[in-house]
Amino acid sequence: MKFMRGLARWSRLKQRSGALMRIARALRVFVPMLGDVTAGRYRPVPWAACGWMTAAVAYLIMPFDLIPDFLMLIGVVDDVFIVGWLLTRVDHSLAPYRRWKGIDPPDAAP
Repeated sequence: MKFMRGLARWSRLKQRSGALMRIARALRVFVPMLGDVTAGRYRPVPWAACGWMTAAVAYLIMPFDLIPDFLMLIGVVDDVFIVGWLLTRVDHSLAPYRRWKGIDPPDAAP
């Protein structure tokens, strides 16, 4: 029984670490992508990635939240989840750029 609970925890942790890696990769790749787009080296502009990133930044700086930040822990946790979800969408939208740049192998699925 204890083994099964430990296995379930490990599975959840593994899923979350995958999301954390996608978030980090989105943040690492987005700025160089903007440089390549503005310099004209990468032409199919990933508007979806730009939109998702704009939404993430706007959610962080706007005074409106789903749960107000003055509710100490809960107010910050909703920001982390929503911005994290938005950044995973950015990462998903940047898959063609990562393949073009050679970061992902050509046969990698997004």
